[in-house]
Amino acid sequence: MIIPHRKANITCNQEVLVLEDAHIQVFLLGTYYQIMYGTDIYNGKNKHITIDTLEELLNELKEGKFSANLTSKKKLSLIKFSRNNRPAFAIGEEPLGKIRGHDIELYLDVERPYPPILKQTPYTEILETRKGAETHVDELLDMDVIRNIGHNEIVEVTTPVLITWHYLKSTLCG
Repeated sequence: MIIPHRKANITCNQEVLVLEDAHIQVFLLGTYYQIMYGTDIYNGKNKHITIDTLEELLNELKEGKFSANLTSKKKLSLIKFSRNNRPAFAIGEEPLGKIRGHDIELYLDVERPYPPILKQTPYTEILETRKGAETHVDELLDMDVIRNIGHNEIVEVTTPVLITWHYLKSTLCG
């Protein structure tokens, strides 16, 4: 009998007693193998084999966070999916989600001398364009699509609102 295991397959010799007209629900492997390899094997009607306990699976993702909306069955399904696709979620023997060596450092240069894109000279706007854009912003504020944020207000995400003026018409872009 070859038992699949996450690190190496386990081969063990077993003597099986076959009974005529017997229906076996569960096949348990001796405790020696359970202690040595940390395996529990349940062989039911569908020849379903499980390796490791749910606790060990959850321990592998102990730093992971699961949505409170997920049931235990869905969490287990998600963990099994990530283990089956391990190369996408881990490198080597690292725990799932611990991908090292691929960190990216982002640096925004806003000190002088400015990067070329920040050096662009401002251009004058037409009064008609400004009034049209202000009217559009006022409409969006009235409809609660956007809101003003104070200079000392702490918010998680802010996005700029871009309003373009083209062919005597304003358009919201952001």
